[in-house]
Amino acid sequence: MKDLRKDLSNFFYPKSIAIAGVSQKSGGLGGRSFLEKYLEAGFKGRIYPLHPQAKEILGLPAYPSLRELPEVPDLIMIALPAEIVPTFLEESAKLGAKCFHILTAGFAELGTEEGRLLEEKVRAIGEKYSINIIGPNCMGPYCPASHLTAWGAIPGKKGELGVISQSGGITQRLTEYAFSLGLGVSKAVSIGNAACLDTTDFLAYLGEDEDTKIIALYIEGAEKGRLLFSLARDIAKKKPIVVLKGGKSERGSLTVGSHTGKMAGQRVLWEAFFRQTRAVEVTNINDWIDTILALHLLPPPPGDGVFIIGGGGGNSIVFADLCDLAGLKVPVFQPESLEKLKSFVPAAGSIAGNPLDFWETYLSTKRLTEILNIAYHDPNIHLVIIDRLIPRRAYHSPEVADYVLELSHFITHHPRRKPTVFTVDYDGGDLGLIEKGASLRRRFCEAGVPAYPSFERAAFALSRFVNYHLSLTREKLPLY
Repeated sequence: MKDLRKDLSNFFYPKSIAIAGVSQKSGGLGGRSFLEKYLEAGFKGRIYPLHPQAKEILGLPAYPSLRELPEVPDLIMIALPAEIVPTFLEESAKLGAKCFHILTAGFAELGTEEGRLLEEKVRAIGEKYSINIIGPNCMGPYCPASHLTAWGAIPGKKGELGVISQSGGITQRLTEYAFSLGLGVSKAVSIGNAACLDTTDFLAYLGEDEDTKIIALYIEGAEKGRLLFSLARDIAKKKPIVVLKGGKSERGSLTVGSHTGKMAGQRVLWEAFFRQTRAVEVTNINDWIDTILALHLLPPPPGDGVFIIGGGGGNSIVFADLCDLAGLKVPVFQPESLEKLKSFVPAAGSIAGNPLDFWETYLSTKRLTEILNIAYHDPNIHLVIIDRLIPRRAYHSPEVADYVLELSHFITHHPRRKPTVFTVDYDGGDLGLIEKGASLRRRFCEAGVPAYPSFERAAFALSRFVNYHLSLTREKLPLY
C-alpha cells in the first residue's frame, strides 16, 4: 500500500507529461484543450504533444509516438478513440510508463458489450503491468501547487481541500466554487469509471497527505464497500470527510449506470455507512461547500447552543425556528451576560436576548465586537450566527465603513473565540445586491470567517459541523 501511495504522487507532481491525441486545431474537450489549459495554468514541467504528422503544436515540438520521446514521461494523458486505447496503453506500459489518465469515454458507461470489453482490457493491462490508471471517462488529476490545473478553477489556488469524485463536471464545479470563496485545493481527482484506481485508492492517499486537511468526496457506487468503510472510519477521526452521494433515489440510481457504469447500492447500506464512519453526508453542491467552509475554517465547538445576532423581530423569530429545524439549540444567556446586554440595548424597538434584535450591530463595529465579547465569555453560548444587511434604500440604511478585516481579525484572534459565521442575504434578483453580497461573502471567507448567502444555509452547515465534532467526543458511535 505504501508503494502505491508513493506512486500516486506522480499524478499530482509530474515533471513531464505526454498527451496522446492532440489535434492541430482547437475545438471541444480533448488532448488539444488540455494542452492549452496546461500552458495557460503555467505548468512548469515538460509537455510532449503526440501527433502522427505534426512537427509542432502550440509552440511545442510534437512527436509521432511515445518511442520518440527523450524520456519516459511521469504522466501520460490519453485522449485517443476508445477502440485504440488498450493497444496504446500496453505499448506505453512496455516502455516503462507507470501513470496514465484516460480522458476518453466510450467504455462500460455505454452499457454495451463492446464498451464493457474495452474497459476489461484496460483493467487487465493495468493489472498485468502494475501500472496506475485514472479513468477511463474522466477529467483526471488537478493540483494548483504544481500548476496541474487543466480544468476547474484555472490556475486555481493552493490550499488544504482534497477532492475525490466519480464525476468530472461535479469536480470542476466544486473547485470553481471553492476558488470563488478564496478556498484553496491541495489535490483533486476525477476518477470516472475507475477501471483500475478507485475511490479507496485516493482516499487512502489523501488520508495520509500532509497538505490535505479536509476531504470532499462525490461517490455514486463502491465495489470495495468494506475497504471504503474501513478507510472512511479511520480517516474521519483526524480529517473530516464530506460526502455527496449520488444515486440515492430510484431515478438517480438508474442514471448512475449510464454515467460511470457503477451500481449506486442500497439506500439502507449508505445510511448505515454515514452513521458509523463519521463521514458527513450532504445533499447538494451548496450543502457541500457550506459544510466544507465550516469544518475547514472554524474551531471545534463546545456544544450546540447558537447565539443569533439579527435585525428585526420577524427575522429573529424565523431565524430561531430555522435553528430548531436544523437541530441546534437557541439558549438563554446567563443573568450577568443579559444584564450587560440590557445596559446598552434600548427597550424600545429592540430585543436584548437570544436572538438579539438590535440595529446598531449593523452600523457599529465597536458595538458588535462588544456583543461578541459577551457571547464568547458566556458558557451557554457555543456558536454565533451574525446576520449582515447590505446597505440599501429599502431599509433606510446608510453606507457604513468597511468592517470586514476589523471584524474578522477580532473573531479569529479572540482568546475565547467560538465558531462564528456571517450571513449575507443577497438573494431576490437585484443584480447590484447580488454583486455586493457575493463580494462581501468572499472577503469574509478569505479572512477566515465562513459567510453564507442565507441564514438557512448557515444553520444547516453549522448543524453538520457540530454533529461531526460532537461525534469525535463520544467514546463509541452507535451501531445499527
